[in-house]
Amino acid sequence: MPEQVSAEMVANVHSIAVTTGEVVGAGATLLILESMKMEIPVLAEDGGTVTDIKVDAGDVVQEGDVLVVLE
Repeated sequence: MPEQVSAEMVANVHSIAVTTGEVVGAGATLLILESMKMEIPVLAEDGGTVTDIKVDAGDVVQEGDVLVVLE
């Protein structure tokens, strides 16, 4: 079952650390969000393959928005 990694707060997407098709382990940094001049890493809870990246660097995301899908 795919794991959807969602934003936990309103933030800007600072950078994306993975590419579609990349295999990542649990705890891997998927992307970095920026909020109030703080950089917040978004980590994979479980390992898997990145099947979809729903955002681009510079995007503004809302709490609950899906950022990355792992399978």
